[in-house]
Amino acid sequence: MIAFELTDRWRDVLASVGRIALVALIAIVLNAIARRVVGRIVATVRSAAKELDRVPGTLIRAEQAQRAEARARTLSSVLRSLASVTIFLIALLVVLGELDINLAPLIAGAGVASIAVGFGAQSLVRDVVAGIFVLLEDQYGVGDTIDAGVANGQVEHFTLRATRLRDAAGTVWHVPNGIIERVGNKSQNWARAVVDVVVPMDADVRAARSVFVAVAEALAAEDGWAGERISGVPDDQGVQAFGASGVTLRVVLETEPAAQWVVERELRLRVKEAFDEAGIVMATQPPPAQIPPPPAR
Repeated sequence: MIAFELTDRWRDVLASVGRIALVALIAIVLNAIARRVVGRIVATVRSAAKELDRVPGTLIRAEQAQRAEARARTLSSVLRSLASVTIFLIALLVVLGELDINLAPLIAGAGVASIAVGFGAQSLVRDVVAGIFVLLEDQYGVGDTIDAGVANGQVEHFTLRATRLRDAAGTVWHVPNGIIERVGNKSQNWARAVVDVVVPMDADVRAARSVFVAVAEALAAEDGWAGERISGVPDDQGVQAFGASGVTLRVVLETEPAAQWVVERELRLRVKEAFDEAGIVMATQPPPAQIPPPPAR
């Protein structure tokens, strides 16, 4: 009789061990499947490097490829860790239930704690989710110059929770990702240098335009600028507008990312020198209107 009871007890123990082993096996299989799914998602991020052949210029391709690989590694680590923690936590709860451990107090306590933490950490969850989508969609990365709405500047550091920017004045801004509603990336893949020149209404506009375009073409063909900072040929957009100060002429050049500002400064300098040499006068802002004093009473 005693031997029969011991046999039944061992049978129950072996059955429990078998069920626990089955749960562990299912968790391992599900984790492997989740990692494969994450791998497919990350593969789409890595495929972004294939689009670099369409980017003007060649110098940024290696940097962009490294950036795509860094994003892929980060996403892979985050998503795989999240999937593994979720799967094995559920498996642990099933195993505890199989060991006849009362999970009701544990689940109730965890529920109360999760509600309390949820109210306090909802902004943190929003920041992390927003950070994941920033990586997934490649909205910006370290080194990019962006307009984040609440702050503008160059991205110095990025985490899933916050983005650190440094503006033109040197101020460092720490911006939670969850409060960024829209982002303007000024240095992704390629950029444009837009230069306007204003000449007086009575000036020879065609001559000024010819000199302006010639200077831009010379800059775009010069060693140190062509292919390194400027891509392609200048786009002469002609007369852009009429205003109180004169006629606005515009030339646009495609540049490497974040090179548009130095190209604009250099082109303005050269245009000023060329205009001075050709005797072309640039327009100046009209003086402020003089308001006559009120009549004496």
